[in-house]
Amino acid sequence: MASHRKSRPSGARAAGIRTPALATAALTSVALLSQTADAAPAPAPDGKPSLEEVEKKVDDLYRQAESATEKYNAAKERTTKQRKRVDTLLDDVARRTQKLNSAREELGSFAAAQYRSGASTPDTATFLLADTPQDYFDQTQLMSRLTSRQKGAVDDYVTEQSATMKKRQEATRSLQTLTETQGDLHTAKATVQQKLSAARAMLSKLTAEEKARLAEIERKKQEAAAEKAAELAKQQKAEQAARQDTPDSSSSSASSSPSASSPSSASSASGDAYSVKAGKALAFARAQVGKPYVWGATGPGSYDCSGLTQAAWKAAGVTLPRTTYDQVNAGTTVPLADARPGDLIFFYDDVTHVGLYIGNGMMIHAPKPGAYVREESVYYGGESIIHSVVRPA
Repeated sequence: MASHRKSRPSGARAAGIRTPALATAALTSVALLSQTADAAPAPAPDGKPSLEEVEKKVDDLYRQAESATEKYNAAKERTTKQRKRVDTLLDDVARRTQKLNSAREELGSFAAAQYRSGASTPDTATFLLADTPQDYFDQTQLMSRLTSRQKGAVDDYVTEQSATMKKRQEATRSLQTLTETQGDLHTAKATVQQKLSAARAMLSKLTAEEKARLAEIERKKQEAAAEKAAELAKQQKAEQAARQDTPDSSSSSASSSPSASSPSSASSASGDAYSVKAGKALAFARAQVGKPYVWGATGPGSYDCSGLTQAAWKAAGVTLPRTTYDQVNAGTTVPLADARPGDLIFFYDDVTHVGLYIGNGMMIHAPKPGAYVREESVYYGGESIIHSVVRPA
C-alpha cells in the first residue's frame, strides 16, 4: 500500500462523514422514526409477532450472520497462514534431523576407528552413550585426544542437536496455535449456519400475503434510500462545480515560474491514476452483478461483501486484505461528500459490511445471504449505519 495511507481505529466512526446539507434530513428522519416508534403495531391477536417484528428479527439475524462471516474469514486467513508456517517448520526440522543423523554417523565412524585401533575406547564409548555429550566434551582431558576434524564433528553435532530441539519446540507451539485458530474457524462457521437457519425458519412461517407485504415494505425502503442517494449526488455535483469555479492561487504562481511544479498538476495526475484503477475495479464489479451472496466466498461464481471488493480491486492490480476489519485500514479515509467511484464504503459500528462506490450515491455490493450482487443506494439501511469511506489506492 502507498505510504500516505494511515490506519484508523476500526471501532470509531470517521470524522466528517455527515455534512450540513444532510444533517437536516437526518434530524427529520429521526423525528419521523420517533413517531413511528410511538405508534408501534400491536401484537397480533393470536400472539404471533407482527410483520414488522419479523422483518426486524430477520434483518438482525442476517446482520449477525454477516458479522460471524467476517470472523470466519479472519479465522480462515489465520489458519491458512499458520498451516503454512507449521509446514515450513516441520520441513526445517526434517532437514536439521537429517544433518544431525549425518553428524552422529560421522562420530560413529570415529568411534569405530578408535575401537579397531584400540585407542581411547572407553572415552569414545562413554561419549556416544552419554545423554549430554557437550558436558562430557567440556572435559579437557578428552578434548586433548581429539583431532581438529573430530572436534569439528563434535561441534557440528552439538550445534545441530540444540538447533533441532529449538525448532521442534517452535513447531509444537505453532501446531497448538493452529489448533486454536481451527477452533475459532469452526465456531464462526457454526454461528453463521445457526443464524441463517433461524432467519430461514422465520421466513418459512410467513403466508404468501405476509411475504407480499414484506416485499412492499422493502420496496418503500429502497425508494427512500434512492431519494437520499439522489440528494447526495446533487450535493457532490454542487461541491465539485464550486471547486472548479474557485481560482487556484498555487497554479497562477506556478505559471509565473516555468521551472516550478504546480501542486494542483501533481494532484490532478494522482487523481487521474486513481480513476484509471477505479474504472477497472468498477468494471469487474459490474460484471459480477446477479451472482449470489455466499458467506466466505471470494468468487468467481459467488461472493460475500469483502470477497467482492477484494476481487474487484485485485482486477485493478491493487491487493486488499481479506476482511472488512482490515480493508477499512487499507487506504485513506475521506468524507462521504468527497466519495469517488471506486472508494470503499463501510457500514455498521463493528465494520462488518462493505460496498464499492460507483457515484451518484450508489454502490455495488453483495448485500446478504439469499440476495445477489447488485447496485444499490449507500443509504440502503439508513444514514446512521454508514461507518466510513476509504480510498484504497
